[in-house]
Amino acid sequence: MTQRKRPSSTQSSSQRRHTGNLVAQDEDDDATFTQPSTSQVQRGLEKLTPAQVDQKTAEVVQYFLVKDQKKMPVRRADLVKHVVKDYRNIYPEILKRAARTFDQVFGLKLVEIDPKNKMYILVNNLETPDKASPVRSPSNPKMGLLLAILSVIFMKGGVVRENLIWNTLRKLRVDPGEKHEEFGDVRKMVTDEFVRQRYLEYVRIPHTEPIEHEFRWGQRADAEVSKAKILEFMGELHEQDPKTWTQQYRQAHSLPNSSQASTSSSSQR
Repeated sequence: MTQRKRPSSTQSSSQRRHTGNLVAQDEDDDATFTQPSTSQVQRGLEKLTPAQVDQKTAEVVQYFLVKDQKKMPVRRADLVKHVVKDYRNIYPEILKRAARTFDQVFGLKLVEIDPKNKMYILVNNLETPDKASPVRSPSNPKMGLLLAILSVIFMKGGVVRENLIWNTLRKLRVDPGEKHEEFGDVRKMVTDEFVRQRYLEYVRIPHTEPIEHEFRWGQRADAEVSKAKILEFMGELHEQDPKTWTQQYRQAHSLPNSSQASTSSSSQR
């Protein structure tokens, strides 16, 4: 009976090196990209026909829309490498035109959520006070579950241990240890899918044994979800004035806390 050959440590280490090289290459792609100046963009446009610029803008729009279907952020390095390509000398103009298309045609706003790593998402630009709040009327069950998690994190001060989230989901009859009919692998959805979409941050707590993690709001959640709406909803749920949650109310409405206000007023005297 022949034994299945196990991959050698040399093979696995070479695979790790290959993966690391790909990640480093993506980072290098963005590091080597220099934002063109206004004059460089103008010279680049002079060498192209309007139809060529429109076509490339349409490709960029399509790329964003495909990524947005899975709520995945777009990295500038990937956009330049896979879509913009030889048109990188007019990249600012293409992005500006794409943003205008999203706004005027799709009612979407192009938002940079990570200036350091140059990451972008699309946010619904058509929300008005008259329309139903996504907090009260989530677009699908998965979004409803996400909003429940974000609400717990917000009401608990912005950071919560994962056990609190799992216990909250169990109260909603969604057991992270069991396969759910609607959500599938709940734990993977929360710790992987929502994290990759930048709705949540899932961070290991140092010096914990066994290993523990905590949740925070992600960059996309900060851009898309209204803390004021969450607080208003919680007030209705508990039949309580939202202002009674003083810390959350200040944060939701960007008000300075009392200690900051007193420090500011004393410094002005």
